[in-house]
Amino acid sequence: MGKFVVSQAKTGYKFDLVAGNGEVIATSQIYKSENTCLKGVDSVRRCCVGEIEDQTVEGFAKVKHPKFELYTDKAGEFRFRLKAKNGQIIAVGESYKKKPSCLNGIESIKKNAPEAELKKAF
Repeated sequence: MGKFVVSQAKTGYKFDLVAGNGEVIATSQIYKSENTCLKGVDSVRRCCVGEIEDQTVEGFAKVKHPKFELYTDKAGEFRFRLKAKNGQIIAVGESYKKKPSCLNGIESIKKNAPEAELKKAF
C-alpha cells in the first residue's frame, strides 16, 4: 500500500506519493503552508480517477479535467502530470525512457492514492 509523505522544504511544504516498494510515484509543488499541502493530498486522492490525455500521439483527443497528461519532455522522455478539476497541476511524475513505464506510473497513482496513508516527515 502506498503513502503520502509530507515534508518541509526550504520555502514551505511538499508531498511525495510513495508506492509500497518505496519508489516515489509522484511529487507535488511547494506549498506555503502545511494546511494547503494537505489539501493538495486530498485533491490527488479525488482527482486520480481522471482519464489519460496522451499528448504523445498526433491529433490526440482532449480529455476533461481532472486528468493525467502524458507528454514527452525536451530530452524526449515520457512524463505525466495530474491536473485537478480547475486545471492546476497537483502532482508530477519522474521521466521515463519508455511510454509503458510512464503509463504504469499513472496506474500506480490510481491504485495507491485513494487509500494511501498520510505520514509527516518533520
